[in-house]
Amino acid sequence: MLTHHRKPVCLSLISTDLPIWSVVETAATLYQKDTDRFHLLLTAPPLISCEVESAVSPEDTLPQSKSKAYAPNSPRILWLEISPYRVIMTMQGNAQVSYRHFWERGVYGISRYWLPTESLQPNNPIRLRNFTSSLILNGHPLPEHLRLEYELWAEKVQLGCYILNLEIKH
Repeated sequence: MLTHHRKPVCLSLISTDLPIWSVVETAATLYQKDTDRFHLLLTAPPLISCEVESAVSPEDTLPQSKSKAYAPNSPRILWLEISPYRVIMTMQGNAQVSYRHFWERGVYGISRYWLPTESLQPNNPIRLRNFTSSLILNGHPLPEHLRLEYELWAEKVQLGCYILNLEIKH
């Protein structure tokens, strides 16, 4: 049973203990894979990259820094696999940071981050753990609201508590 619908969505990520907040409002394609399994595909806005150059002129005693901001040409694809029991979110595209998160209520899932190819170890992901304390999916027959609450961990160090919120407008 593969049906798809083009829907406006609002995806937000908020940290409850760090100054992190991000919101994406865009159109997405919702694919119904089964009665309670869905895939949501959207194009995320580009990350703005920054290059910093140092220039020293003879009349200056302190170096001056100039930065150039640019947006990559190719889009970043965000793909969510959604069910009432687990969510998998994958971000990939344009040779920037890519990641894959696995969340399941009451389970330590895996979060992997791949850095751009110019980094020191381009093929080895950074592996973190996340503990999902809450996973709520509302809406029938199509999902309307998803809320995930989780903690992100590196070994024994907690890297914050987060809320991922997805609203799908029908």
